[in-house]
Amino acid sequence: MADTPNTSSEAGELYLDAAATEPVSPAVIEAMTPFLTEAYANPASVHQPGKTAARALDAARASFAAALGARPDDVIFTSGGTESDNLAIKGIAMARMRKLGLRPVYGLDETDDKQLASSRPRIIISAIEHPAVAQSAAWLHEWFGFEVVRIPVDAQAHLDLDALERELDGEAGERTTMVSTMLANNEVGTVEPVEELVRIAHAHGVPIHVDAVQAAGQIPIRMRDWDVDALSVSGHKFGTPKGLGALLVRGRTPIEPVLSGGGQERGLRSGTQNVAGAVALAIGLNESNARMQAQYRELVASRDMLIDAVRRVVPRADLTGDPVRRLPGHASFVFPGVTGEALLVDLDARGIAASSGSACAIGRHEIPATLLAMGLEPSVAKSALRMTFRRPLAREQIERVSLALEESYAGLTRH
Repeated sequence: MADTPNTSSEAGELYLDAAATEPVSPAVIEAMTPFLTEAYANPASVHQPGKTAARALDAARASFAAALGARPDDVIFTSGGTESDNLAIKGIAMARMRKLGLRPVYGLDETDDKQLASSRPRIIISAIEHPAVAQSAAWLHEWFGFEVVRIPVDAQAHLDLDALERELDGEAGERTTMVSTMLANNEVGTVEPVEELVRIAHAHGVPIHVDAVQAAGQIPIRMRDWDVDALSVSGHKFGTPKGLGALLVRGRTPIEPVLSGGGQERGLRSGTQNVAGAVALAIGLNESNARMQAQYRELVASRDMLIDAVRRVVPRADLTGDPVRRLPGHASFVFPGVTGEALLVDLDARGIAASSGSACAIGRHEIPATLLAMGLEPSVAKSALRMTFRRPLAREQIERVSLALEESYAGLTRH
């Protein structure tokens, strides 16, 4: 089924952790190299080498924007998804606080005067956001007294649209600086109804930021068609070196910079632009989009085949997330009676690399927050296992995974 094996350079290893990071594409390396070795000038310089670099930067920006259904002047190049989320959350919320005439409220707690509490600026996020969004919102709460509202999700990790509508109604809605939601969940793969979320937010005059880090290069993204105000992406999820990303933000959207300096990137992300990195983002995303268009149905078919195989050999395994409206190469489960950590260790010993959830929690063995928000008991949530891949799996690879899981689960539950 697969034209390109999902394996690393080490013989026998099967890499099923693409949601954590992707290898750098050879085409990306080839495209970057001239801007690291020959055309290395600062794109802000007025001499001819600088102009050459500036033209490459402009071309990369235009190509990258088109791949996301945006315009070149929407694109702010950053160091990755975390920086993009921080700039979006802090920058838009602070700018909107000023525009709405709201003032920071310091040291406020639940026992303080209700009238004072009713003047607080608000930010709305979902209950399943990545730490880059959730902790940025927490920072606004700690330092400026923002009220952070978390929209609940259902058992498949879909946002509660009625709850969002209620939170945006009335006086509280008038204090809301922004809404932030992910497009596709990193832990369970569920794809959110972004167009409906945008409609609800805009009906109340509130801008919306979309974290598309897990979705870019995996499903079509049409920022302008969806009328999204700001959108974050990270390059290492679609074949670029780590440390590259972008925030796309519409000119109509109020936003303050979080870095001070020379005023590059519309004054929102000061610092000498990484021309080679911008080229990498454009090439990597276009390559991923082309592969998605060519292999999407085959990728979904292999995902569903893997899901069926796991359920067959481990009947107690439960699929997490939406079984249909999910990322094409994303299969996630809970395995009651064992821990995800134990499964990962055992699978790794068998040459299969997988994950227990967000890569940002790997090494800390945290219970996936998304599963808790979906209503799973902690004892069940801690048994989570996630397998992610960008190319269709061959039948023999699926059989290898299912056999390894069957043996591993049986062995772990005997102890």
